[in-house]
Amino acid sequence: MRIAIDVMGGDFAPDSIIEGAVDSLQCLSPDDEMVLIGDKEIIYRKLEELNTSPSNFLIIHTSQFIEMGDVPAKAYSQKPDSSIAVGYKMLKEQAINGFCSAGNTGAMLVGASYTLNVIPGVLRPALATIVPALDNHNAVILDVGLNPECKPEVLCQYGILGSIFAKHVLEAREPTVRLLNIGAEETKGTSTIKAAYELMRDHPEINFEGNIEANSLFSESMSDVIVCDGFVGNVILKQTEAFYHIYKTRNLKDSYLECLDFESIGGTPIVGINANVVIGHGISRRKAIMNMIHQTWAVAHANLAQKIKEAI
Repeated sequence: MRIAIDVMGGDFAPDSIIEGAVDSLQCLSPDDEMVLIGDKEIIYRKLEELNTSPSNFLIIHTSQFIEMGDVPAKAYSQKPDSSIAVGYKMLKEQAINGFCSAGNTGAMLVGASYTLNVIPGVLRPALATIVPALDNHNAVILDVGLNPECKPEVLCQYGILGSIFAKHVLEAREPTVRLLNIGAEETKGTSTIKAAYELMRDHPEINFEGNIEANSLFSESMSDVIVCDGFVGNVILKQTEAFYHIYKTRNLKDSYLECLDFESIGGTPIVGINANVVIGHGISRRKAIMNMIHQTWAVAHANLAQKIKEAI
């Protein structure tokens, strides 16, 4: 299994990226290979500082990188030797099994669309994030930011995509699915949500448990898959970050709440494209990068993109 990391992307690149990559070495198997994509002189210098042999990695040199403030589509097309563009090229050529970056999110999404394309049959790809429940089981929420508005058919298909993710990445035997709504009753919500409810309820490939309200998220009763549009999902994601920030600033201690830290989760996979890609938070430091790499390995090891191709 070969996983590639964009060394040049992120607010704290390249140092934090390389540090996280070094930390993740201990958790990978002998059959796994990590690829560092970026300026080789910077990479070699940092590895020497960390007393880590470059032989632990496959290092791919790039002469360009996309900055966080660059216009995504323009930068992606005008910087073909950037670490993001090269990573996507390697994915397309099947030289790697997974690719992750904490760099320019827009450029990562452009690359996914321009270079990899959407899996045939997938209506809209989604950003997915793993969330922990109080009973220690993990669930997946999608979409968390890619599509602010979704038709009922798209939300229904997210139930299928999420179920595939939960089964093969989270190892849920018979994934259950719920639709995020303002009430548990099937008559609640907008016309779009009510139409999506009917589609999901009647779909033979979705183990649908009905609606779930936001005050039941993270609870023991949370299903394996939570479906929502990207607008609502992103609000939940940012609200969770805000809550965690309050928790930390008040110097509280709680083992469960520590799991809500974005650094513990690592990144958000793009579900529904022709390869395994994970996008990290731009402010990711060492711990977050390590977990982003681990999540990329999990998605690639599950061969998620191929599983979706076979199912859709």
